[in-house]
Amino acid sequence: MVVITLEKVSRSLRGELTRWLVELDTGVFVGRVSARVRELLWEKVVEKAGEGRCTMAWNAANEQGFRIRIYGHEDRKVIVLDGVELVAVQNAKWSKVWKQHQRWMARRNLATGTAGDIDKKTPDPSDGLER
Repeated sequence: MVVITLEKVSRSLRGELTRWLVELDTGVFVGRVSARVRELLWEKVVEKAGEGRCTMAWNAANEQGFRIRIYGHEDRKVIVLDGVELVAVQNAKWSKVWKQHQRWMARRNLATGTAGDIDKKTPDPSDGLER
């Protein structure tokens, strides 16, 4: 069984998927197709998604019983931990702060003409001291 969800994609893409799968609700498709057809459908979804978001889950011979694919989600990614696929959701605030930090570091490195790790330039205050 295959489940595909689509967000913010064209109606034509949704229409194409209805040739192979049943649309249970807007953007939620379910069906039983071969592995080859599933892969071709995913290629079509990714090709035509534009800035939309897409997910796919399907039966697999693993401990969970399914596999996951995600496309277009900036705040989520699939990670494998001991053979189990999990969806990691990044905190939106953290992502914003991290991008600001990366921009600041890039500007700083361009302005000073330096590159590399800041930690290498910062001396360790405990160096050589015993407790």
